[in-house]
Amino acid sequence: MIEQRDFGRRCLTWLNYFLITCFALICAYPMIHVLAASFSDPIQLIRHRGLLFWPDGYSIKGYATVFNNPNIGIGYLNTLFYVFVGTALNIVLTSLGAYALARTGWPFRKLFVFLFVFTMYFSVGIIPVFMQVKALGLLDSRWAILLPTAVNTWNLIVMRTAFAGVPQELQESAYLDGASDFRILCQIYIPVCKATMAVILLFYAVEHWNAWFTSMIYLQDTSKYPLQMFVRDILLYDAAGGTTEDANAIYLKELTKYAVIIVAVVPILCVYPFVQKFFVKGIMLGSVKG
Repeated sequence: MIEQRDFGRRCLTWLNYFLITCFALICAYPMIHVLAASFSDPIQLIRHRGLLFWPDGYSIKGYATVFNNPNIGIGYLNTLFYVFVGTALNIVLTSLGAYALARTGWPFRKLFVFLFVFTMYFSVGIIPVFMQVKALGLLDSRWAILLPTAVNTWNLIVMRTAFAGVPQELQESAYLDGASDFRILCQIYIPVCKATMAVILLFYAVEHWNAWFTSMIYLQDTSKYPLQMFVRDILLYDAAGGTTEDANAIYLKELTKYAVIIVAVVPILCVYPFVQKFFVKGIMLGSVKG
């Protein structure tokens, strides 16, 4: 009986591995296709039909075209500014708001929680926000990208829930020792909830890295464009500088599309392995009771 149960468990384990592997390949194949296409020969690539697992021929003309574009360097610098400054601003404001909402015993706390949650379901729309940004004199400035999205309500609620799980005894003992609220937040709440903080930080960083819509609305100066705006222009327009009658330009344009996607995606992908353990720990914290 024990051998049959062990055999059944092994079969179930291998079946789970097989299904997870298939699902992982389905999720990873688009990136594999784009990576293989970015190193392919442009003429062979345009003629290729079907799946692509390795380069069809070999060429780095797409990457040469991308890196010879001066806008790529400008976009990288602007994106790094938006990611680091914007994420720092997001984390500070979200932590302060979550700490205040997690505290109990002060009046109108539930009202403020309701007002924050209300904004998740009912939005005023793009036009009122644009008019507000313009009225504040932020139009065509970097702050127009950072301030309107300084706090994500969903991330605020998640962090507030994590802070609410911190034992009240830690806070009370810190008060007895003369600690201020800011010191309690920095030395108790944030270290205890560092897994949640890391996940929220990654969410904000990815959001800033991929942002292009707000730049399209609020920015007119191309020197302030993030990388994704230049990627959008390359994907929509002729990055090779040729005409529609130039066959080589058409081939190179197709290759450049894949190359610029890899250039824009790889840096943020390199961050995920360093925060993967925090995702696992965050899931375990939400499932273990004790």
